[in-house]
Amino acid sequence: MSSFSFCDASLTYEERAKDLVKRMVLHEKVRQLGNGAYGVPRLGLPKYEWWSEALHGVSNVGPGTFFDHFVPGATSFPTVILMAAAFNESLWKSIGQAVSTEARAMYNLRRAGLTFWSPNINVVRDPRWGRALETPGEDPFVVGRYAVNYVRGLQDVEGADPRRTADPNQRPLKVSSCCKHYAAYDVDDWLGVDRFHFDARVRQQDMEETFLRPFEMCVKDGDVSSVMCSYNRVDGIPTCADPNLLKDTIRGEWDLHGYIVSDCDSIQVMVDYHKFLGDTNEDAVARTLKAGLDLDCGVYYTNFTAGAVAEGKVREREIDTSLKYLYIVLMRLGFFDGSPEFKSLGKDDICTKANLELAARAAEEGIVLLKNNRTLPLSPHQARNIAVVGPHANATEAMIGNYAGVPCRYTAPIDGFSRYGVVTYKEGCADIACKNESFIFPAMKAAKRADATVILAGLDLSVEAEGLDRTDLVLPGYQTQLINQVAEVAKGPVVLVILSAGGVDISFAKENPNIGGILWAGYPGEEGGRAIADVVFGHYNPGGRLPLTWHKADYVDMLPMTSMPLRPVPSLGYPGRTYKFFNGSIVYPFGYGLSYTRFNYSLSTAKRFVDLKVENLDYCRDLSYNHNTKRPPCPATSIDDLDCRHDIDFVVEVMNTGHRDGSDVVLVYSKPPHGILGTHIKQLIGFERVFVRKQSSQKVHFKINVCKGLEIVDYAANHVLPSGGHSIVIGDDVVSFPFQVNFS
Repeated sequence: MSSFSFCDASLTYEERAKDLVKRMVLHEKVRQLGNGAYGVPRLGLPKYEWWSEALHGVSNVGPGTFFDHFVPGATSFPTVILMAAAFNESLWKSIGQAVSTEARAMYNLRRAGLTFWSPNINVVRDPRWGRALETPGEDPFVVGRYAVNYVRGLQDVEGADPRRTADPNQRPLKVSSCCKHYAAYDVDDWLGVDRFHFDARVRQQDMEETFLRPFEMCVKDGDVSSVMCSYNRVDGIPTCADPNLLKDTIRGEWDLHGYIVSDCDSIQVMVDYHKFLGDTNEDAVARTLKAGLDLDCGVYYTNFTAGAVAEGKVREREIDTSLKYLYIVLMRLGFFDGSPEFKSLGKDDICTKANLELAARAAEEGIVLLKNNRTLPLSPHQARNIAVVGPHANATEAMIGNYAGVPCRYTAPIDGFSRYGVVTYKEGCADIACKNESFIFPAMKAAKRADATVILAGLDLSVEAEGLDRTDLVLPGYQTQLINQVAEVAKGPVVLVILSAGGVDISFAKENPNIGGILWAGYPGEEGGRAIADVVFGHYNPGGRLPLTWHKADYVDMLPMTSMPLRPVPSLGYPGRTYKFFNGSIVYPFGYGLSYTRFNYSLSTAKRFVDLKVENLDYCRDLSYNHNTKRPPCPATSIDDLDCRHDIDFVVEVMNTGHRDGSDVVLVYSKPPHGILGTHIKQLIGFERVFVRKQSSQKVHFKINVCKGLEIVDYAANHVLPSGGHSIVIGDDVVSFPFQVNFS
C-alpha cells in the first residue's frame, strides 16, 4: 500500500482521491455508492458506514452509531426548536463543538462514524408540520444563522494549520455535517398527503426568499461538507433528480466542498411512489447521478448503477466524480491518515459534567416566559409544598424528542422541583392523549393543599413527529379541562408549562386570571426538568423568544397545509404564512418573550441614508405599488448591479431598569418602503443576545450590509434593492429609525 499514491500524504486530497478511484473497477466502484460502503479489500480500503445523526447530540438513529454497556449514552441537548429560541449564536456553536467532541470520542471507541447527517434546516412554513421540533423555526435568516454556527461547531478544527485551511478541499474536519432536507420539504403526512408522493408547487420567489436561503447560508457561510436532498418533488421534479437544484445550484452557484446525499431510499421513492417519467431502476440511478447526487442512502446505486452503465444510460466518469467528492471528505476527516489532535478522546469525554451543564444552560436560555401576572418567580420560602401535575410532570423521553439517542441521564420536572421543596406529583392524564378525565380529580386535590401548583402539559411525538403532521392547534383530549379545573381550585399561585415544538392555542390560559404564569419549554433535553424548575424559582431569569408564530386554532381552517405560497392568495381566500406575511390575529407573535426584569432601548446612528450609483437607468427594475403611492423614478435595482459595500451602522443601548440580572434578545427588523405590493411586512436582519446586570446597561453594535438588510425578492425571483424610505425597527416597534436609499 505504501506504493499507492492515495496513501501519499504529500499529495493533495484531490490527487489522492483521483488515484484511489482510478484503481477501482466498475464493480468495486458501485459498491461504495450506498450509505453502507463495502470497501475494497485488495486496496486496503475498509468498509464505511456514512449514516450517523447528531441533531441535538450523538444519536443512535442510523446504523453508523450505537450505544452499549461500555458507552451507554451521550449528552442529549434540547431539541433544535428550543435551542433556536435562545437566539444565541455562540451557544449554538458551543453545542456543536460539544457534540462533535463526543462524536469523535465515540469514533475512537468504534461506536460512531465521522459523517453526521445533521442539522435539519427546513423553514417551518406551516404550524402543523410534525418536524418543527427538529428545526430552528419559521424565519429563514434565523434558520440560516443557526445552521452556520452549529455546522461550524461540528466541523471546524480549532487551531488548524492555516496552510491547510486556505484550500477548502484541504481543510480538516472534526466531523462532517450535513444540511437537510433540500428543498421545499415541510409536509410529512397530513390528511393522507405524505412526503413520498407530495409535489410542492412553489413560486420561484418563495424558493429564493424562503426555502433556499438557509441552505445557501449553510454552504457559503458554514462551509458544510454535505447537503441532503428530500423525498418530495418540486414543481413536478424529484429534488434528488433535479440538476438545477443539485449540480447547478449547490455545487455550481454555491460551490459546495463536499458531497450530496439522498434522504434514505429517495431513489426508490422516485420509482415506486412518484413514478417519475416511468423510470426503471436503471433510469432512476442514471438520472440522479447526472443531476449531481453523489451518495445514495439506500441500495439503489449499489444494485443498479452497473446495469445503468452497461445500458449506456450513464457514463462511468459520472461515478468517478461522485466518488472523488466522497473520498476527499473522508480524507479531510482523517479516515485515511488519522487525526492526531483527536486521538486522545475517549469515554471520559462523553457525558462530561461540562456538557451536562451546557445542556441545562441551553434549555434555560431557550425557555420563553409567555405570561406573568406578578406570579413568577416563585419563592422557595413561600412555596415549600409544590403540586407538580399534568402529563409532562414526570417527563423523561418526551423531553429529548426525536433523533435523540440515549441520554446520559434524565432530570424530570418532578426531580427539578424537588430541589426547591416538597413535591406532590399527580399525572392528571394517563398520557398526552388525555382521553380519560378520571385522573383530573386527584390533581385538583393536590392543588388545593399546595403552596403553589405547576401544571406541565403539551404535546409529544405521538402528536407531532416525523411522518406525523397535526390537524389542529389545540391541546389533546382533556388537557384544557385539566388545566382550568386545577387552576380553579388551587390554593396558591398556578404556573402552566407547555412542552411542545409547534404553537398551541392556549388563549384560554392566557386569559384565565387563575393562571399567573405561563412558560414554553419546547422539548428541553435530558436536563429539562432542572432547567424548568430553575426558571420557575428564579435561579435563572428567562430570556428566550419564540422562533415561531403561535396561531389561533382557526388558522387551520383558513388554508390547507399543502398550499405552498408564503404570501396571501386572495383568489382562494388564503392568508399569508409566518410573521413576514400574516397580519391576522394570533396568540403570541414570533420573537415574543418576557423577563423577570425590565429592559429599555436607546438608539444612536451615524448615518441614515445611502447614495448608490446606478450606471444606467435602464438597469432599474419596476415594482408594483398601491394606487395611493407615488412611483419613484427608479423603483429598484438588482443587487448584482450595485456596489454593496455599504452598511447600516448603529448602536442599541440595552438598559436593565429592573432589580434582577437578565438577558435580552435584541431583534432588528427592516420594513420596505411604504406602498410596495407583494413584499414582506417586515423581515429579521439581525439579532444579538446580551446579558445585562440590574440597574446597568450594555451597548450592542450592529453593522448590517445595506443590500442584505434591505433587499426584497420581487415577483420574478430577482434580488432587488428598492429605493425610498425603509425603516429599521428594534424589537416590537420599541424604537425605530428611517433609512433612505437614493439612486443616482
